[in-house]
Amino acid sequence: MLIAGPDTRVVELRVHGVQGTTPQTLVDAVAAVDVAGDGLGRIVRPADRLRRPAPGPVLQTEGRPIPRVVEGYLWGGMTSGGVAKATWALLFPFSIANVAHWMLPPVPERNLPAHLLGIGLRSLLRVFALLLTALLVAQISVVSLDLLAAQCLRPGTACLTSVPADVRTFPWFRTFLGLLPILVVIAVMRRISHVEWRIERKEIADAEEQERQPSSGLPGAHVATDPDTPALRSLHVVAALAMTALIALGGPLKQLTASGGMGVAITAAWTASLVLIGVAVLGVLLLDDPTGGAPHRGGRWLRAALSRKPRRVLLVISVLLVLTTLGLQEQLPLRVPGADVSVQVVALLMAFVLVLFGLLLIPAALLARGGWKSLPRELRPWAGGWFAAPVLAVGGLLGGGFGAGVALPVRKALGSQLQLPVGYHYITLLWGVAGVLAVLSTLAVASFTGAVRWRAFRKGKVWAREASLLHSGRMRDLRTATRAWWWARWERNHGHHMIMIVASVLVLGAVLASLLRLRNVPPASWTDPFSAFGVFVLGLLAVSLLRAVYLAARQPESGRRLGIIADIAQFWPREAHPIVPPCYALKVVPELVARAQDHLRDPGTRVVLCGHSQGSLLVAVAAARLLEELPEHDRERIGLLTAGSQLQWAYPRAFPAVVPHSSLARLAGGLDGRWRALCRGTDPLGGAVTTWRRQVFDGMLLGVGYRDDGSEGALAPALRGPTGALVLGGDHWLPDPQRGPFPGRRWRSGVSGHADYTSDPEWDRAVAIAAGLLRVDAPEAPPSPFARRPEMRSRDVL
Repeated sequence: MLIAGPDTRVVELRVHGVQGTTPQTLVDAVAAVDVAGDGLGRIVRPADRLRRPAPGPVLQTEGRPIPRVVEGYLWGGMTSGGVAKATWALLFPFSIANVAHWMLPPVPERNLPAHLLGIGLRSLLRVFALLLTALLVAQISVVSLDLLAAQCLRPGTACLTSVPADVRTFPWFRTFLGLLPILVVIAVMRRISHVEWRIERKEIADAEEQERQPSSGLPGAHVATDPDTPALRSLHVVAALAMTALIALGGPLKQLTASGGMGVAITAAWTASLVLIGVAVLGVLLLDDPTGGAPHRGGRWLRAALSRKPRRVLLVISVLLVLTTLGLQEQLPLRVPGADVSVQVVALLMAFVLVLFGLLLIPAALLARGGWKSLPRELRPWAGGWFAAPVLAVGGLLGGGFGAGVALPVRKALGSQLQLPVGYHYITLLWGVAGVLAVLSTLAVASFTGAVRWRAFRKGKVWAREASLLHSGRMRDLRTATRAWWWARWERNHGHHMIMIVASVLVLGAVLASLLRLRNVPPASWTDPFSAFGVFVLGLLAVSLLRAVYLAARQPESGRRLGIIADIAQFWPREAHPIVPPCYALKVVPELVARAQDHLRDPGTRVVLCGHSQGSLLVAVAAARLLEELPEHDRERIGLLTAGSQLQWAYPRAFPAVVPHSSLARLAGGLDGRWRALCRGTDPLGGAVTTWRRQVFDGMLLGVGYRDDGSEGALAPALRGPTGALVLGGDHWLPDPQRGPFPGRRWRSGVSGHADYTSDPEWDRAVAIAAGLLRVDAPEAPPSPFARRPEMRSRDVL
């Protein structure tokens, strides 16, 4: 531990979690002012009455005050705010497919079968993502080309009577009107895929563009920009444009018929559409992860074939193909059969790819099992490393459901005499069956959970023995805390099970509907209630998302709340699907690293990176980058503080290849005891980070965790801090409700759960330990004085 000198100061750099926050809340002050940043990534400090940056409260360490500077990094503007970012929620199925890539199990080194399986899984993910884009285009075609242009605006119909008959019969009018919404959506998707967050300082951007060194084994080492993303983006746009032309020309199974030269032109355009779609599928199959194709093999030829100029040629050909299709369709037929056929063909291809993906994922997870089979069960990946399959299934079914959910209200608004494709009857049946099964599953889970909880509390079973140590002598707080501990533990332990149940229910409904459609069995009359319920579920899904976007335009605060969806999904770079919002981690992490390096230029400054919830993942990746880049004498002045973090129970288990357990152990060893984690048993979203297998024995809290030297093993019994917290290894277990109130400190009553960790007096002590100014095993300081005497006796019983 470095000895503090007279010029020692601590810089506390805080990063918030999901849903964003205000600058004042982040730095825990009544006023805050920007001191750096570009508006999207803002660095703020507390401000005085003249709006000038003010220093933070001094840090008391063993009786000596140490100057402290409190700064906060605000990144909420990258994921929410305004209608433009709120519309990103409509791309949620694309984002789920992209997140599923990062959930793949790790590939063991020097294992050829695992390497080949990894390539195959990544290729199938990209093909599934391409089919998801094609499904969106096909479903928009059902609404714009079939319902609106072909049926509603057909001459002689009573739909939209405000449109004159002369306009309806005008050549190419209905075709243009039907193709225009599809082209607008494709242009918007292409625009979204080009949005990138600019890193504030040029030297940081230059450093990010340099060739990366081999993986260091630290958290987030694989989170990088994929150089194949521009090629992947172009292939998706080409496939979308070619699918648009193919649908207008009759669909993938049969083209429109015509005589003479018109028939030859239609055949040529139809064939060109199929060829362009084939090129797109072949391209996404061959593109690999950020390491790219092997230069000494075929990789360089593939990259040359998908370089900027060939991509532009493909885009120009696709646009000309759509224009040619418009010219060949002077008048639309009574129905557009290509829309229905395309939806069904794409859906069947997605089901085939998903089944193949799930089958290949089984041996890949088994081969990767050697990396986690020695870990306790509560630290192993969810579903044995197979969790990417149900997540991908949910993304595909949500994509299909949203398109159908839009088509149903549009048909009702235009007129009930319009007819939807036959396949949509089976889609409503799918979601009706899935909705009924979801309701029954929810009732079953709620009943079972309630019965277990009631039986446990009736028999006096102690679910949270740690709480009895934290609230010793305060029986009223113990009773409140015990119930909150039970619910929080249940949510952490069974949250992924709920996702598995949702995926199973949706897949079961999809299998039933697909079998009926493949055999061309008309739904029986007893299935009508299920179809009606499916219409309700789909309409609710579409209306809820569209209403959220509308409210975001009228009420900015709603847009911020909607950002919780994007905050989780947008951490991951574009890998499987390029038409997703930009990854904010590629901007936040380099700027956090640069800010910490700026402060470390002062030899007396120590920097503590503090992250809450999702911010804990950002600061952990930033700390790992600092350990890679800084010299040895500067690493000792870096500390890490996480609060309400998911770095043990969620991220290593959902993303075992990106944030594995071994990377967290290596990070803990590199920080040499300067990684502190604040946790509450009442927090349903956060938990312990550096310890596990905890138990209470003879009035002591014991456990296993990371040691200061980077090894893992049994730890010394937990020590009680002056504010009542129990410190086991790097974890600081906070009493919730808080003890106190304490004079001179902000007070928060009741159960805090996942919120407001900075109000606990243990926060300052954890910052001092992370800064290397205080030892955990130092002689215990006198307890902080209470404003009121703690309750020592109570007649309340558990």
